[in-house]
Amino acid sequence: MSKIIFYADKNFKGHSYECDTDCPDLHTHLNRCNSIKVESGYWVLYERPGFSGYQYVLTKGEYPEYQRWMGFNDTICSCRAILYGKDMTFRARIYVRPCFQGQMMEFSDDCKSVQDKFRSHSVCSCNILEGYWIFYEHSNYRGRQYFMRPGEYRSFTDWGAPCAVVGSFRRLTDS
Repeated sequence: MSKIIFYADKNFKGHSYECDTDCPDLHTHLNRCNSIKVESGYWVLYERPGFSGYQYVLTKGEYPEYQRWMGFNDTICSCRAILYGKDMTFRARIYVRPCFQGQMMEFSDDCKSVQDKFRSHSVCSCNILEGYWIFYEHSNYRGRQYFMRPGEYRSFTDWGAPCAVVGSFRRLTDS
């Protein structure tokens, strides 16, 4: 079971809303979000209703202000719980060209610098074979986040990115 609590104000103050399932429109419950407690589970938060816009992946813990979850502002409009298994394995293939063309590299572990490992920062397509991954816009797990579940992503637009720049990525693990 997953549980998350959203607060209107910083430091867990103000109006709050508890959620234990996917919510496509949080604005019916809260018009801004400045702090969050993730009591259990893994969550993807979205800047816009209907699970779109900037994404933020949160694990169990307390986030007293939106900068703590790398938020750009106090706008969270939808959320989705991630079903996660403890014995999950991880494999991802990234490609420099769309439609799984060009140079390919397979990963089963985190990568803090795509440029260093792949000799390119352009990731135009990928195939997530196993596990859940988080792609980041910049190296060292910074910038925009993109939650990647198993499947084929023929183009960077398939995972919601405005361009083919991926600076780093990591597995979504329980540690």
